[in-house]
Amino acid sequence: MKAKSGFRSFMKNYWFILSMLVAIAAGCVVGAVWPGATCLEPMGTLFINAMFCVVVPMVFVSISSAIANMGNMRRAGRIIGVTVLTFLITAAIAAVIMYVVVRIIPIVTGTYTLEAGETRTVSIGEMIVNFFTKPDFNELLSRRAMLPLIVAAVLFGFGVQMAGGPETPVARGLKSLTECLMNVVKLISYYAPIGFFGFFAYLVATYGPELIGDYSRTLLVYYVLCFVYMLGMFPVYARFGGGKGGAKIMLRHLFAPAVTAFGTCSSVATIPTNMREAKATGISDDVNDIVLPLGATMHMDGSAMSAIIKVAFLFGIFGQDFGTGRAILAIIVAVFSSVAMSGIPGGGGVGELVLCTIFFPDQLAVAYPIAIALGDLVDPPATMVNAAGDYVVSYIVSRYADGKDWLQKQMKKAD
Repeated sequence: MKAKSGFRSFMKNYWFILSMLVAIAAGCVVGAVWPGATCLEPMGTLFINAMFCVVVPMVFVSISSAIANMGNMRRAGRIIGVTVLTFLITAAIAAVIMYVVVRIIPIVTGTYTLEAGETRTVSIGEMIVNFFTKPDFNELLSRRAMLPLIVAAVLFGFGVQMAGGPETPVARGLKSLTECLMNVVKLISYYAPIGFFGFFAYLVATYGPELIGDYSRTLLVYYVLCFVYMLGMFPVYARFGGGKGGAKIMLRHLFAPAVTAFGTCSSVATIPTNMREAKATGISDDVNDIVLPLGATMHMDGSAMSAIIKVAFLFGIFGQDFGTGRAILAIIVAVFSSVAMSGIPGGGGVGELVLCTIFFPDQLAVAYPIAIALGDLVDPPATMVNAAGDYVVSYIVSRYADGKDWLQKQMKKAD
């Protein structure tokens, strides 16, 4: 009975990832053995177009709703402040580490004929203007204007807050509309395996089977680096936050949340385990109650790393150099897309779309599904780094909340 129960639990958590893997693998095989598989491209295009059509209103409504329905303006400011001061730093470190790795280990070795579209040099001022605004309202309603759309959504959300917040009919309407649009996304996602089967059959038939090897190499690099980052950087954070003995105690309690996160692919589902281990460590209840739930939605080191490897993969596919200038922008966008949008319904897909619209605006039809596929396949280790890291961050917060020697005091009490 236990074996059957375990199998059901495994399938419940991983059925979508497994179906995606099967669909992608089947598509690659069909594309490799049948040159005529290029005719299957419309199967993938149907999925991508459906996602494009729903993601724009979903982004505006979900972000506006998240801000409009907060308890008060002070809470919004406090959440943003904690995010900037705590989680953004570790996400940036993770993104930089991933960039260094992909520069040392090329993840794309195949030669492709994909074109990235024409580019032109723009000034810093023009870049800032284009990133955050559009001259006309109708230009916001496009997948090519994701960052300006997000800025508009944030401003609208605060406008609703100033008019009364959650008590206003607009806030309630935004919340209801968000739920409706998320259900639409869920319905579309049921078609995703079929769409990806057709898309990858088309890609492999068009650009050759070397694409399969590049995907496999990318996944291997990401999975290995997640474990290296967790076992290498987490002790550093714990030592900084807990002082002498912090790393040793952290590693003793890290296994349970790491396994829970990897097995469930859910940071939220890991909260009870994180709280149990944090309490056993001696971290104060008020730190637990703030850091761990907040971290479940905003501490995204693994997601920041996945954003960088997606961009690196796409630059390789399009035959462009992922140089320092682009890397700085990519790291900023990676941190923003992983942390700032992680608490938004559908935030992962939105972050991938932001990356693609910034770097490959003329090739969204190819770049976006590639990024989505990578995102789905790296979800288990990404969630493991994100969620297990919440427990580690509580060490750093405790240092500033309860003093540098908080852990030593707890150790003395235990003795």
